[in-house]
Amino acid sequence: MNIGDHAARHPHAVALLGPGDERVTYGELHRRALQVAGLLFESGLRRGDAVALMLPNRREFLEVTWACQLSGLYYVPVNTHLVFDEVSYIVDDCQARALFIDASMPQLAADLRDRNAGVGVRIAVGAEWEGWLPYDAALASACVLAPPSDGSEMLYSSGTTGRPKGIRRPLPTENGSWAQAVLEGALLHRYGMTGDSVYLSPAPLYHAAGVNYTMAVNRVGAAAVMMPKFDAEETLRLIERHRVTHAQFVPTMFVRMLKLPAEVRASYDVSSLRCVLHAAAPCAVDVKQAMFDWFGPIIHEYYGGTEGFAGTMIGPEEWLAHPGSVGLPLTAVHVLGEDGEELPVGETGEIFFEGGPEFEYWGDPAKTKSVSNARGWRTLGDMGYVDGDGYLYLTDRSTFMIVSGGVNIYPQETENLLIMHPKVADAAVFGIPNAEFGEEVKAVVQPLEGVAPTPELADELIGYCREHLAAYKCPRSVDFDPELPRDPNGKLYKRRIRDRYWEGRTSRIL
Repeated sequence: MNIGDHAARHPHAVALLGPGDERVTYGELHRRALQVAGLLFESGLRRGDAVALMLPNRREFLEVTWACQLSGLYYVPVNTHLVFDEVSYIVDDCQARALFIDASMPQLAADLRDRNAGVGVRIAVGAEWEGWLPYDAALASACVLAPPSDGSEMLYSSGTTGRPKGIRRPLPTENGSWAQAVLEGALLHRYGMTGDSVYLSPAPLYHAAGVNYTMAVNRVGAAAVMMPKFDAEETLRLIERHRVTHAQFVPTMFVRMLKLPAEVRASYDVSSLRCVLHAAAPCAVDVKQAMFDWFGPIIHEYYGGTEGFAGTMIGPEEWLAHPGSVGLPLTAVHVLGEDGEELPVGETGEIFFEGGPEFEYWGDPAKTKSVSNARGWRTLGDMGYVDGDGYLYLTDRSTFMIVSGGVNIYPQETENLLIMHPKVADAAVFGIPNAEFGEEVKAVVQPLEGVAPTPELADELIGYCREHLAAYKCPRSVDFDPELPRDPNGKLYKRRIRDRYWEGRTSRIL
């Protein structure tokens, strides 16, 4: 279903809940989406053209994406934390013919106007600038309805290991989008969502989970709560205020909520929650168990990539029986060694999946080809293993594997341990040059607010690791950083940290 169906049947039902008392009904969301679609059609955009969005979490974001979805356009959400050169690259790379930008970015807007000449339609949301159409005024004058046609998202990879690449799938046919149908079906049949449900996702809408799941919630006909940004206590307040039934987080958000004072956590009523989802990064077993103890056995996990060809799911009872697993694969999975041969149960290698929909890294056929092997199986570049029951476990990205003295070390395990230390807010673990062993384990830690980054703390953390892990997995040294570069969607830009230590040296990471 789409928002037009809900607007016709229940026009006054709430589609979006924003800051304060903002409420957007399905009738309003559909009307505004059609106005945006008409504006773009009047401006010459046709099926298959791209529209870029540089917007924070606000109602207009969904008005634009639904306009594209209803009129056969690709919508390209751009990370609002990117700098000018990065944004300009994406706008050019996706061949955007229209660009929407937020009032909070006047200098970026001016720079993009001068640099990106290929953009024919420039629209400012909440501002009036030279060379830009004001959003509300532009919609008010739009009168032509675009022909109905299914559009699709075109999302860019996070760029944690290099230039981001656009992930583009063929536009849906008359049978609709396979990927979007999977999400809607999962919400309805696996997670028990109905039109009376209330969904909260603190993730930025430019992230795959943010935009795809929120639009899937709209397809179900439920209400979606939009947070401007994640805040641990504000999340609990919104759950209580709106009687949230479904929510989605990333492990970093779990950690920050768990580190709230016990009396603060206890002061909020979260009993309305019926289902909590998490994904985006591996979750430490201790973190997830603590969330089970707090929220109850309602936590579901899924694993996949924006590319869409890989996926697993695991429910609460399954996870308690297989702690640490990301679930049963949705298609056949294979764990391969460095020689490309399949490994036995329990052995760690690179994970490959069979099947799944077609996609391409836009403008990069070599990269598209690089994720497939000779058998046509495809990989996201993650390392892991499968247990005897077929459940998949992740160990780390293949690019961050440390090779020390011929031993392979997967730093995710050490990061998961460090992040649970009471004096640690965040941690990154990776390999740095070592003349004797090739690489050694390094930890860079963000101390909790109010904790001094002292040599004594570094020794304490190394000792803490040695109490719980084999010595070869433990950092030989610890450095401190006041804030690690982590995207609001939970992705740690580890390459940026690691590169400091490899300057002038040969790195294994591309």
